[in-house]
Amino acid sequence: MEKAISGCFFQQIYSSLTSISMERDHMKDLRRYLVLKYIQYLVLSSSNAVSTLLGLLGSLYVTIILQSAKVSSKSTAVLIASLAKADILVSVSVAAEMVAWTFDVAISSPAFASALLQNLLTANAHISALLLSCVALEAYLITFFPTESRHLRTVKNARRTSRIIWLLVAAECILFQMDDLLKAGSTPAPICSPLVFYFSTRAAALLRSLSYFLGILLRIVNVYFYYKIFFSISNRSTLKTK
Repeated sequence: MEKAISGCFFQQIYSSLTSISMERDHMKDLRRYLVLKYIQYLVLSSSNAVSTLLGLLGSLYVTIILQSAKVSSKSTAVLIASLAKADILVSVSVAAEMVAWTFDVAISSPAFASALLQNLLTANAHISALLLSCVALEAYLITFFPTESRHLRTVKNARRTSRIIWLLVAAECILFQMDDLLKAGSTPAPICSPLVFYFSTRAAALLRSLSYFLGILLRIVNVYFYYKIFFSISNRSTLKTK
């Protein structure tokens, strides 16, 4: 009986959110969502509780409206959908921490669990930053090279790009996880040889440095793209008014 009531409750929430999304301007909502994500991942130095909560709610809402028939299935929509899915990693991390804190769950391998939860957040941040940069690049191409870039701005290429980003970031976080475990000394002795420890530590340190500089580069590139787009649109508006 309780399961049926709770099921009806969540179904009503989903139906109400869906009905609200049908009545709104989807493009404006998607633009607001992108602004929120740019602030969260490319403006703020680190996400806080407020931006994380708003990001999760925004991703839930965007996931719902992207299922609407009114939203055309274009390459930008594919990238935004993948961006929203990246917040699943944050949800898993937050839910795991809440369960462990609420029920005082004893973890057999705290070093592994702590590193895993941190790497989930790292994966979310890196995936989101790369996907946001892809959206910015696409907007730049649409503005300045609409005809020449049409063969690049396809749904197939957007899906392929999203998969490549997810795979690369997954490989990165696997390396980080191995490095954290080796440093914590929670791996078996045959695996944790000095040579493996040395190369894992060096590779992880190099990758963290590259990720840091790549993050700075992505911020600069995104600012440049939107700077050019903004002044291009402003100049067009000025010419129309004359």
